[in-house]
Amino acid sequence: MSQANIAGREQDVSGSGLAAVQRANRGRLLRPVLMVGGVLVVVLAALFIWLFGGRYISTDDSYVDAAKVSLSTDVSGLVDEVYVHDNQHVVAGQPLFSLGQSSYAIAVAHAKAEVAQAVEDINGTKRAYEQALAQLQGAAVQVRKDQADVARYAAVVTKGGVTRAMYDDARYTLEADQDRLAELQQAAGQQLTKLQGNPNITPQETPQYQQADADLQDAERNLAHTIVKAPYSGTVTQVEQLQRGMFLPAGTAAFGLVSDTDVFVTAQPKEDQLTWVRPGQSVDVSVDAYPGQHWKAEVESISPASGSEFSILPAQNSSGNWVKVVQRIPVRIKILSGPTDLPLLAGMSAEVSIDTNHHRHLSDLF
Repeated sequence: MSQANIAGREQDVSGSGLAAVQRANRGRLLRPVLMVGGVLVVVLAALFIWLFGGRYISTDDSYVDAAKVSLSTDVSGLVDEVYVHDNQHVVAGQPLFSLGQSSYAIAVAHAKAEVAQAVEDINGTKRAYEQALAQLQGAAVQVRKDQADVARYAAVVTKGGVTRAMYDDARYTLEADQDRLAELQQAAGQQLTKLQGNPNITPQETPQYQQADADLQDAERNLAHTIVKAPYSGTVTQVEQLQRGMFLPAGTAAFGLVSDTDVFVTAQPKEDQLTWVRPGQSVDVSVDAYPGQHWKAEVESISPASGSEFSILPAQNSSGNWVKVVQRIPVRIKILSGPTDLPLLAGMSAEVSIDTNHHRHLSDLF
């Protein structure tokens, strides 16, 4: 090998070694820059997320809810007719089912007869009082005549103008007529008491009539309650459990009704998420049954107590083995607008995002 080739190779080796040294030097310089820069990027990203991440509160512990009622009535009877079928939509005031009305119709007729009898009794009392007044007036005239006779006989009995027997008969007659006058006065007073001290009182003003009229209204109410109507519009459910001919005791649930107008969402966020949640804040609602669809809503109210407070066996934290558990506070969310062709059914799972309009600041860190 020539001297020229050997020299060239030595130069190539020395050049590559120099490049490797330079690369190593650059790596040593970049390593701390990258390490510090990476940490700085992570810190800045976390700070950015923290600053702009406290505005929205989200939870998937949310469900569609609606006003619902177990229909019943306060009268008992055999089911006469069921006018609806399961899952049928009904409007407010629509008859749903009825009970047998014969016994209640008889009670109404009896109560009406009692009202008529009360009117007749009051009018009869008025006539009896007028008759008693007439008899009282005649008895008073007779007493005055007897008194005049006794006075006249007393003036002449000592002179022999009348016999002692005639005088005594006149006195006895006066006493008897006075007793009869007192009896008639008492009888007239009793009749006047029945008229509440007012001889011109109308039957409607007397307790007898008012009692009979109250009984009539109660009988009519019972008759009206044999027909159960929808208190609001919605959908009836579990209708098949009510059949014609079965006896329905008062207060027993017949079937259910779920409202289609009073529909809302009940969310149960954690208690530490409610710091800035207030009624009236806007809410975005999505339902699992309709992917990609959203409803505009707002916070209607916040429960005054956690859900555990209404449980049958609430937690007792007085023991020594106490473990802190984050509580959930029910929040009622009112639906404002959304897809009208997608029905929201009670019990559907939902996700909500509440816009609290709260912005974090760096000062909050210190």
